[in-house]
Amino acid sequence: MFVKICGITNEDDALFAVAMGADAVGFVFAPSPRQVAAQAVYDITRRLPPEVLTVAVFRDEHPSRVIEIANKSGVKAVQLHGRETPEQTAEIARSIRYVIKAFGADSPHLHSADKYGTDLVLVDAPNPGSGRVFDWHLAAEVPEGLRLILAGGLHPDNVADAVAAVEPWGVDVSSGVEASPGRKDPTLVRRFIANARAASPAPYLGPDELPYDWADE
Repeated sequence: MFVKICGITNEDDALFAVAMGADAVGFVFAPSPRQVAAQAVYDITRRLPPEVLTVAVFRDEHPSRVIEIANKSGVKAVQLHGRETPEQTAEIARSIRYVIKAFGADSPHLHSADKYGTDLVLVDAPNPGSGRVFDWHLAAEVPEGLRLILAGGLHPDNVADAVAAVEPWGVDVSSGVEASPGRKDPTLVRRFIANARAASPAPYLGPDELPYDWADE
């Protein structure tokens, strides 16, 4: 079970999430209370272990800016959380090795997610960042063969149910493990990761056994 802790704004939260076993940490560059600057993210990413996937989150940003900011911040992956087209996604994927394309659960494009040139697909609530749970069965619209990351209203007390209902490849959480916007609650982070791991339908094998070797750059 791949676990991503998103909305990281400071080094302490990033290091703690990694220490608790998170596979990935996300940094928001789109307008948000959790928005961060590229230099601040670079200062964090250079302190993290190489096996951790660092993800920059964008919404409706021009591909050239996505690539520029991602390189400047030192991340290994980008998450496109807006209305990016398959062509724009492919353009970014030519420069950034790992691309996660996010869709709202109500998106009419969800059923054609396999046309975006990446097999990493995130399904979120219709209003991303709202912290609200959506009907998890809508995730069934994602085509076969893609690696589904489930987000939207997840927290330590419902992540096990979400994993059981959807059987995703991974889960993503932001507000569900916060003490306040942009500040993580260590107890919630620890419980979320532990509960997600425990609910995984297959034994967790660790980062060396993940489908991708994030450190193989």
